[in-house]
Amino acid sequence: MEQNKALRLLGLATRAGKIAFGTESVIETIENKKAKIVLVAEDAADRTKRNITRISKENNVNVRIYGTIEILSKCIGKENKAVICVKDINFAKEILKNIDGGEIIG
Repeated sequence: MEQNKALRLLGLATRAGKIAFGTESVIETIENKKAKIVLVAEDAADRTKRNITRISKENNVNVRIYGTIEILSKCIGKENKAVICVKDINFAKEILKNIDGGEIIG
């Protein structure tokens, strides 16, 4: 249930124009300090996971290994996208809350 809500929020963020996708575009967004959360597909290449995780941590951006390439790609209406970042803080907070297990107290 929670996964579906996170994916629906990702779809809404896409329609609102608040995401970047693809490794190079996401890295550029992270380095430009516009990324609020980065999602990397569970079945992405190990090198991609390592690089994106490292770059995200260096820039203090939350990163989650979440979903599959097929699921994430379908959510944003693209094909074969293993790396997606959300550029809107409100979408990012809600997606993160749902991925991490529901309501955040505080």
